[in-house]
Amino acid sequence: MIKKASAVWKGGLKDGIGSISTETGVLRDAPYGFKARFEGGKGTNPEELIGAAHAGCFSMALSKILGEAGLTAERIETHAEITLDKVGEGFGITASHLILKAKVPGASAEQFKELAEKAKAGCPVSKVLNARISLDATLEA
Repeated sequence: MIKKASAVWKGGLKDGIGSISTETGVLRDAPYGFKARFEGGKGTNPEELIGAAHAGCFSMALSKILGEAGLTAERIETHAEITLDKVGEGFGITASHLILKAKVPGASAEQFKELAEKAKAGCPVSKVLNARISLDATLEA
């Protein structure tokens, strides 16, 4: 399976502007640039997109692992916080922190944490990130 996305950049680093598109069309010429990445400006940025990908991938992986344990979540809500740090002469994504809240009838707190950790390790996006990945998991009653 191969999924495709593209980016176009015009101009210099700080004064330029780019657009990002996906083959599904969910993102079509979505703007991104220096201001959106480093100064809180309008548009998206690579770290935000990686966070969305990690949160979505992890949520699906957890759903699969819960199903294998005979459990079905009523709701899985995952937020990802991506850390971009100065590393040497440049920058690097150094961490992804997942914040999970889920309602899973029949799951004990211990079982839930164990399955969430398994999903964190097994999620394909977790595997591709060369960063520290942490997880705060809350089982809601």
